[in-house]
Amino acid sequence: MAFRFFKSLFPIVKAQEEEELVDPQQELREKCSQEPHASKLYEKFQTCQDRVNSRTKTAETCQEELFDYLHALDHCVTKTLFTRLK
Repeated sequence: MAFRFFKSLFPIVKAQEEEELVDPQQELREKCSQEPHASKLYEKFQTCQDRVNSRTKTAETCQEELFDYLHALDHCVTKTLFTRLK
């Protein structure tokens, strides 16, 4: 009897199924990575990585190439990212 009383005061609410959340930044990065400018920078980065990994003793890093590639991706993403946020 007490259960019915509390049930009438506090109705049982069931959660609706939520749609799968997708990170719009990740989607845009994948799309932007296919653009010609970003693709060229990624190839340049990969070439550097291959060169560095083929040597046993080198002080060379591919930091500059990586930063150039990430900068190009971020520049492309920011064009449309904020219009897609909820």
